[in-house]
Amino acid sequence: MTKFVLTNVRLFTVGVDLTSASNKVELTAKVEEKETTNYGSQAYKELIGGLASAEFASEGQWEAGDPGKVDDAAWAQLGGVGAWSVGPVGAAVGNLAYLTKVLRCDYKLGDAVGEVAPWTSSGKGSWPLARGQFAHPPGTARTATGTGTGLQLGAVAAGKRMYAALHVLSVAGTATPTVTARVESSVDNTFASPTTRLTHTAATAAAGEILRTDGTAITDTWWRTAWTITGTTPSFMFATTLGIW
Repeated sequence: MTKFVLTNVRLFTVGVDLTSASNKVELTAKVEEKETTNYGSQAYKELIGGLASAEFASEGQWEAGDPGKVDDAAWAQLGGVGAWSVGPVGAAVGNLAYLTKVLRCDYKLGDAVGEVAPWTSSGKGSWPLARGQFAHPPGTARTATGTGTGLQLGAVAAGKRMYAALHVLSVAGTATPTVTARVESSVDNTFASPTTRLTHTAATAAAGEILRTDGTAITDTWWRTAWTITGTTPSFMFATTLGIW
């Protein structure tokens, strides 16, 4: 990917798409510096990496009055931990994505008379910031059980994990419509004999969740989102992201 101007950043927090209410998103991944300088260091500092952390910061135009608006979502999430996903160049399948589990730490709103009502918020990562791709787009309604597009994200080395975020954005239907999303892997792009690696909690309303594998090595290199839908005339809008760390 070459240099580009930020015009189509996508921001998902738990079960809310904040794209149309945000105009700035910043991600930070860092490792603490721990000094190990000694008399054998030839008068130069020596450092090793300590604890790692991830942070999100975002801001935009304030809106309220619906669970999908930023004010309602921020109050519901403040002090809680949930899945966040950011797409710097959009949310089409295969587009770059960053995802983690975030503790929403603060929420600020308001400004001077005559200004467009703003908001700002930040969160601290409770898990590493994983880098991967969107595996399901937010703008495609699903009404029946199915599978998504395969992505060649690579094998998972021992001690590493596959991270998977699910953002259920809307639910319609009767008789308790339910979507249960899962992450499958395969040795190739045919998915002739896929293996289920993660299964999200069944969702009957807008919600979000991030899961990760247990650190065991996985040699499969192809990955996809699959889902099971039940209910009468069900329809779901959801986005998923996958990344290895």
